[in-house]
Amino acid sequence: MRKLLTLALMMMLSTSMMAQNVQQLPAPKFDKKSNMSLVDVLQKRESVREYAADPLTDQELSNILWGACGINRPESKRLTAPSAVNAQDIIVYVCRADGAWRYDAQQNTLTRITELDLRKAVAGRQPFAANAPVCLLLVSDLSKLRGNREYGAMDAGYVSENIYLICTAMGLKTVARAMMERDALVRELGLNDSQVPMLNHPIGR
Repeated sequence: MRKLLTLALMMMLSTSMMAQNVQQLPAPKFDKKSNMSLVDVLQKRESVREYAADPLTDQELSNILWGACGINRPESKRLTAPSAVNAQDIIVYVCRADGAWRYDAQQNTLTRITELDLRKAVAGRQPFAANAPVCLLLVSDLSKLRGNREYGAMDAGYVSENIYLICTAMGLKTVARAMMERDALVRELGLNDSQVPMLNHPIGR
């Protein structure tokens, strides 16, 4: 009996700790202010691999996420990035010092998946990427594409270019990368077999 009580208490404690690790935050609404035209942004777009440690503000992060694949037509729930058969298969994870967060474009919220800092796993064999205050991980949910990995990679490419453009418009720096420790990220984020990490973007000043 005592063993059963102990086991029950351990399970309750474990459940409580898991609940504490899951935290949902509303993201600020997108701020449309920009001093650059689209032509200016395209002219200045570049890949940068050195970043200051200064954190991004909540507004900056919110703007980047909206630009990546946020809702631009609320009446039809369509995104800023196209996707094959409108599958909207790309999941964006925000990796930073306080853990990894999943972006929900429809609700404009961030939900913390883990308190672990996964930036080193995102960086893989290129440690410069872990120096960025934020790394965005693009995961394709292939179950929405009947397992078509080519479509998933294509859709990740659309979101990746959006990240480049919105960062350039905001005066921030980034680079698209395919290198990462995929097994570690799949494990720590609890991804299933259909959810495949495709690309990542370290972002900073």
